[in-house]
Amino acid sequence: MENIIKEQEIDEIVKNVLSDYHGGKNIDELNIFNKPDKAEVRELIRNLFRIIFPGYFRERTFKIYNLKNSIAVTIEDIFYHLNKQVMLALDFCKLRGTMTEEEREAESYRICRVFFDKIPVIREYVETDLLAAYDGDPAAGCLEEIILAYPGLVAITVYRIAHELYLLRVPVLPRLMTEYAHSETGIDIHPGATIDKYFFIDHGTGIVIGETAVIGKNVKIYQGVTLGALSTRGGQKLSGKKRHPTIGDNVTIYAEASILGGDTVIGENSVIGGNTFITSSVPANTRVSMKNPEMEYRTNDNKVKVEEIKQSNEWYYVI
Repeated sequence: MENIIKEQEIDEIVKNVLSDYHGGKNIDELNIFNKPDKAEVRELIRNLFRIIFPGYFRERTFKIYNLKNSIAVTIEDIFYHLNKQVMLALDFCKLRGTMTEEEREAESYRICRVFFDKIPVIREYVETDLLAAYDGDPAAGCLEEIILAYPGLVAITVYRIAHELYLLRVPVLPRLMTEYAHSETGIDIHPGATIDKYFFIDHGTGIVIGETAVIGKNVKIYQGVTLGALSTRGGQKLSGKKRHPTIGDNVTIYAEASILGGDTVIGENSVIGGNTFITSSVPANTRVSMKNPEMEYRTNDNKVKVEEIKQSNEWYYVI
């Protein structure tokens, strides 16, 4: 058939592509075995959920009726695979400097040991996040429903796990974890953000929380909220600097609000209304909202204005 590519043409295409791989580009990497594996990282997250929420996420490939034995097998499996991925990350990303194989082995084992010591702390924080979700959402039927069905708790839990690895200066892996949660939930939390207890995300889709954001206790945010940088035109020169806002305790941020800038502080007990755009600090105990736009109804021939009047503590629309 005329559409079949000739063998010699395929050979020429392959030759041209392979020769381009040796052009010194940063995207060139022919060794596929010396870097963290995204599929393994996702499996790590799924297995870690079995440790964080025992009894809710069951291993289906084998049957163990003794809970202690089951947890022991799971922990050993996670430790092995996490150790492997951390070691690859230490070699793949040179942010920590060049290390010998022996140094990487020792450091990856140390990191995993410290991380597992943090599991009770992670679970303590996740417990408060669960209670905050139940207390903050009248649609929640029970705690079990939140664990099994709420994307906000999934994203927060993955963040809690990744944040501990971020604090241990593990390259790449924490971001792979939170980006997995991002792809599953639509919620983008950088593992470097600092988030205190009783954090509740309601609905969640489209939320962005930047690396240097700081969030206090008992904060509630809705879908579409951005805690972002005011400007990133400085590029890598801004790395390590405070670029994202600080949110005080007991703050509620409603849908589609954008709060930007490293110097921006939202004071405690404040309420930030939907669709607001904030680039400067807000004092404590403050309500910020957009002025309601004028509403109009249009018929085929006439434009009809809708006015609001208040009567007997109720709002009526007058046409």
